[in-house]
Amino acid sequence: MYPVLAGLLSGRGGGLLCRGCLTDLGAGAEAGLCAACWEGLRPLPSLRCIRCALPHDEGAECPEPGDWERGDALWDYHGGRPPLGALLVPGIKTGEGGWRRALLRRAAATPWPAWTRDCQAVVPVPTLRLKRLLRGFDLAEEWADQVADGLGLPRLDVLGKHWRASAQTGRPESQRRTLPRKAFRLKGSPGMEGKTLLLVDDVWTTGTTLLRCAQALRKGGAAEIRVLTLFRAL
Repeated sequence: MYPVLAGLLSGRGGGLLCRGCLTDLGAGAEAGLCAACWEGLRPLPSLRCIRCALPHDEGAECPEPGDWERGDALWDYHGGRPPLGALLVPGIKTGEGGWRRALLRRAAATPWPAWTRDCQAVVPVPTLRLKRLLRGFDLAEEWADQVADGLGLPRLDVLGKHWRASAQTGRPESQRRTLPRKAFRLKGSPGMEGKTLLLVDDVWTTGTTLLRCAQALRKGGAAEIRVLTLFRAL
C-alpha cells in the first residue's frame, strides 16, 4: 500500500480505517468496511406496494410505470450511514471485487420473496458487451446466476442492449425516464412464450430500464413478468 494511502486509512492506533465511515475497522469488518457499515444493508419498509416496491396508499396508482405483476428488492439503496448501496454499487462497477463478493454472499443469505419460487426462468437485465468485456464481470448477471441457482431455474439470455443506448448510471431522473423502447431488444429465439419470467437487475431507480426490458419480454410472449433487484431507490 502506498504510504500516503496507508496514512489516510490508518487510525490513531495504527489500525486501518473503514472505507465507508472512517472509523476503526474493528471486529466483523469485511472488504475494508466495518460491521456497522455492513448493517446499512437495510430492508425496504414492510408496508410497500407488491408491484413498485414503494410505500404508498393502498389502492393508489403506482407512482412509477411498470409492466410486471410483482416487484421487490432486497435492500434500500440509500439505507445506512453512509448510504451503503450508493457506496457499494458504483465502487463494484469500477472494480471493487471484495465488495462484490461480500455483497453477493449477503444476497444469498437474505430471504427472497416467496413468489420467486413460482417463476419458470430468470432473465438478467443486459449490459453492453464491450462494457462487460472491459469490466470482466457484470453485477446484474452474477446476481441473476445466483438467483437462478438458488431457485433451480434456467437463466435465459434473451435480451440485448442497443450499443447506442446511453448508460443510466449517474444520469438525472428526468433523463433516465427518456430511455427509448428500442434500447433493449429480443435476441434469437427466446423460447419464453407462456412462461412466468423473473427479471433481475442490480439497482431499481426509476424503473425505466426494467420497463423497457419488460416490454421486450411481453413482445416475446411472456405470460407474466416479475422483478427482483438487489437495491431499490426509495
